[in-house]
Amino acid sequence: MYRRLYCTFAHIDSGASSNFKGTVVAYDNKVKEDILGVSHETIETTGAVSEETVRQMVKGTLDKLKTDYALATSGIMGPDGGSEHKPVGTVWIGVGNNNKIEAQLFHFRFHRMRNIEQTSHTALNLLRKFIESEHE
Repeated sequence: MYRRLYCTFAHIDSGASSNFKGTVVAYDNKVKEDILGVSHETIETTGAVSEETVRQMVKGTLDKLKTDYALATSGIMGPDGGSEHKPVGTVWIGVGNNNKIEAQLFHFRFHRMRNIEQTSHTALNLLRKFIESEHE
């Protein structure tokens, strides 16, 4: 059965809107394309889990949400979905601003929830390091 889920979060915490503009959960490739501007050709040639895709996701987030910084993740969390070339636990993380975008590949290889946790922690840490490097 095919189900669609749409979520909108209007409130996170008091004062958060001064620093946090929003998020896009782009689980489906069409969302990556239609909302974040990832090219269909990129998804067809390099895949949704690729350096090129997360770089375009970061760019799209910066453009759509008008933020100073953005991060993007795309990975295969498991337990299914992996392949010989992109096994479960393969994750690309991109961070950037309007001047520079960086992307890094990770292989977590744990169970689904641990892969998700590792991706979240790693993405936020990469963003922290990126911001710090911009202010050195």
